[in-house]
Parts: sequence; structure tokens; C-alpha cells
Amino acid sequence: MRVRILGAGMGPQHLTCEVVEALRTVDYIIAADKGSGDRLLAVRQAIAVEHGLEVIPVPDPPRDRNDPADYPGAVNAWHEARVRAYEQVLRERGGTAAFLVWGDPAFYDSTIRIVEQLATRLPIEYDVLPGISAPQLLAARHRVVLHSVGQPVHLTTSRGLREAVAAGQTNLVVLLNRVIDLAGLEDWSIWWGANLATDSEELVAGRVGDVLDEVHAARDRAQQTAGWVMDIYLLRAP
Repeated sequence: MRVRILGAGMGPQHLTCEVVEALRTVDYIIAADKGSGDRLLAVRQAIAVEHGLEVIPVPDPPRDRNDPADYPGAVNAWHEARVRAYEQVLRERGGTAAFLVWGDPAFYDSTIRIVEQLATRLPIEYDVLPGISAPQLLAARHRVVLHSVGQPVHLTTSRGLREAVAAGQTNLVVLLNRVIDLAGLEDWSIWWGANLATDSEELVAGRVGDVLDEVHAARDRAQQTAGWVMDIYLLRAP
């Protein structure tokens, strides 16, 4: 059996030539199904139709998203349940399967870890091809470089933002935002985007204290238009 982990950007328009070539070697696509109205599943199905492939939807196991005390433990349990579900599909179908990863597999995605676990249970060969990522899209939309000359950029999530700022980070890309709480950072600059490269894309930039209300309003619009919101922002100290 073979598994191909393919970065899919934000949809068919972002597939690289390398990924398109890889899809020609695939028998079917495995995709998590998060229930009715799953827009990410719909995007994967659109890609599959374009390339004459079947999507095997796998009901996504439930996960504790209410900020559990043991967050890593909750995520690990969720990953283990996903491994079991995908293992069943692979055992039944064999052949070459693909996972289409939203954005790029390198950034805050569990697919590589899950396939690594699958490879300990099944005779699987697997590879990974990159896709266009949300940080790349954010920088392009705002026409900025993600870091100052010769300086680093720190990638984190909203969960880790305060810890990163307290540790002295002054140039951060923040993903996976449950809420946007920037109290005390009013003089910092923000370049924010939601649902990038989709019909519900929203962009806001400026001094945090001046544009934060606009960010919240734009985030609500993206949620109402698409039925979901995935946002990211670059945050830089003055």
C-alpha cells in the first residue's frame, strides 16, 4: 500500500504541478467528514471530481474542544481514533490513497503524524508534497514580508500567543484562532486575513488599537458568508 500526503492550498486553483502529477498515481482520496455542511470536505470532493477520483469520507471522531486541562492528551486521543478509522479503510481498499491537506502539511496539521502511526500497523510507503500555506497567502494578500531584515518570525497559535509575547517574541504569525484577544497590544501592528483565497475572504491591517473592532466585524462576516472561518494574522511590535 502507498499513501500520498498532498498539500492542497485552499482548493483546486492552488494545486501545484507536482501535486497534480501525484494525483494521477492515486486510486482514491481519504477525507475526514465532520458532518453536514463540511465545506472542507466539499473542496476536497471538487478536487477529486476534477481529477476523476473517488473520495472516501470517514466520519471524524469527536474531540474535546472546550479547552481541556490536558490539551495534548485530548489531541492524542483524537489522533488515535482517526488512525483506527483510516486503518480500516486502507485494509479494505489497499492500493494508493491520498490525503489532501488544507494548506500545507507542515503547519499545524496532524496528517503526517497520523500516517506515521498507520505505517507502524500496515505495510505502507508514504510521501509528502507541499502546498500553498496560509502564512504565504497572508503575506501575498497584504504585500508584506513576514519578518524584518535579518530577523526571525515566530509561528504560534492563539493558545500560545501570550506565552510567546511574554518570552520576548515581537514578530509573530498566529494561526488557529478560537478568539482574538489582543488586550495590552494596542500599539502593535496587525495584518489579518480570514478564509484566504475564497469567496468569503476578508482582510484588515493597521494599528491593533485602531482596527481591532474592524477585525472582529470582518471575522463575523466571513463566518456568516461561508458558514466557517479560518483566520491568521501577522502581529508585530512597534
